[in-house]
Amino acid sequence: MLSLGTVTAIGMIGLGLLGHALASRLLASRHAVIGYDVLPEKIGALTRIGGTPASSVAEVAARADIVCVVLPTLASVEDAIVGAAGIVAHGKPGSIVIQMSTISPVLTERLARDVTARGLGFLDGPVSGTSAMVARGDGLIIAGGDASVFERCHPVLTAMLPRVVHIGPVGHATLVKLVANLLVAVHSVAAAEALTMARKAGVDLTRTLDILSSGAAGSRMLDVRGPMIVDQRFPPQMKLDLFMKDLHLIQEAARAVGAPIPLTDVSERLFAEALAAGHGGEDLSVVVRALTQLRPA
Repeated sequence: MLSLGTVTAIGMIGLGLLGHALASRLLASRHAVIGYDVLPEKIGALTRIGGTPASSVAEVAARADIVCVVLPTLASVEDAIVGAAGIVAHGKPGSIVIQMSTISPVLTERLARDVTARGLGFLDGPVSGTSAMVARGDGLIIAGGDASVFERCHPVLTAMLPRVVHIGPVGHATLVKLVANLLVAVHSVAAAEALTMARKAGVDLTRTLDILSSGAAGSRMLDVRGPMIVDQRFPPQMKLDLFMKDLHLIQEAARAVGAPIPLTDVSERLFAEALAAGHGGEDLSVVVRALTQLRPA
């Protein structure tokens, strides 16, 4: 039986922008965090804030009661969980895997079957929110899986973010995360389009953004990405090249359920143009660059 008090050993596989933000919140809540990343500088950043470095996924799995996976690709997630040097092969008996990356519902369900068949617990737990939002305790965790596993993990989940919602069985949380990212895509493009129109008209952009945010046109993406669009500076809260993976997953999931997504189709083309122009390492709000190249109808 796991003890989920304030000193539970939590593993963190993947220490990029989001993984680091989640780890920092766990450490602030007095949990012990053991982390691994393929990039040594990411492990060093965890060590500097009080986390414990590990040399491999296997080492994290052998030492942690709960292992969170926050990785950028479906292949890296699958390898970390069910690969020969992964969590299932080296995890502690009775430990739990919380899969927090944005992947497909199909892969999520398959991983859950493989993990539980080996006697470990599995929770589908993607995060809705940018790394900056998570760092300040904003956003939420969407959880899918067995209710008893969710209850055992609840204190750890709420240490990462105060708002945690159990949506249903494994796979449902991932689907809802993709739906949320659909809105992120469309709302970010809408913000860029609106502010591009205001810029071309020569109005005061800072005051325009304040007006839009305060009125009926306000949205979370306008609040998060509007200032970057106004300043024409795009420090990554969500890197465009990683978000393209999410857009492909949204398309795949929409086809699977027979849902039309015409606004997402248009948004994806604009994001792809910004990516082709060399902006993959910048925040997805850099889509405004693609908009400025379009001719008016």
